[in-house]
Amino acid sequence: MRFDVITLFPDMFSVVRDLGVTGRAHRNEHWRLQLWNPRDFTQDVHRTVDDRPYGGGPGMVMMAEPLEKAVMVARNARTDTPPVILLSPAGKPFTQSRAQALANSPGAILICGRYEGIDQRFINRCVTEEISLGDFVVSGGEIPALAIMDSVVRLLPGVLNDADSARQDSFHDDLTGLLDSPHYTRPEVYEGEPVPTELLSGHHANIAQWRRRQSLKITVQRRPELIEAARRQGLLSKADEAFLKLLSRPN
Repeated sequence: MRFDVITLFPDMFSVVRDLGVTGRAHRNEHWRLQLWNPRDFTQDVHRTVDDRPYGGGPGMVMMAEPLEKAVMVARNARTDTPPVILLSPAGKPFTQSRAQALANSPGAILICGRYEGIDQRFINRCVTEEISLGDFVVSGGEIPALAIMDSVVRLLPGVLNDADSARQDSFHDDLTGLLDSPHYTRPEVYEGEPVPTELLSGHHANIAQWRRRQSLKITVQRRPELIEAARRQGLLSKADEAFLKLLSRPN
């Protein structure tokens, strides 16, 4: 697994390369990271990568040529043909299933835009996919790229100490895309609030049922559209539906 990142701020990626789960995975060679700065592919003394937009308007636009040259070098440095992904608010929403698909692949080239935008001709010529993290705007594509890499790397075999950790995450396919249930650890009572008795029972079936019901309850309260999506896919059991019916009854 390898990520090539085109960015004006390569130092930002030391977080995912050196720290935490992804840092350990990088040291253990579960994945590789190569950074490419578009300024290194300019010809002028100022290393210019942006210019004013045609038609007027605020801000600056990233130029096509430095970005395309960076992509070409990144492609030539690889032995596969990865997707070229632009982090963009106009892209398709990033999902757990897309993260899993990337984890099952050799990786990708990620484009981190800055300023007001990127010359559309570069997008037309080089970008194979646009991805968004949500309906909000950030200063550049670096933070979304970091989030995507973190979500993908943790799914790689051998990265997490507990193989069940990724499977129990919110949105994982095995849990039909529901939000995760609450978690507890020691002490058994904190500030007068005890751990739910079901989790102390040692009865695996009861614990699994409690977690499933809590997951359903939280999801229907916070993200009801996920319940509907799971229902349309036939991923809810009769027991799930019976519990949801109970939740819908007025107190």
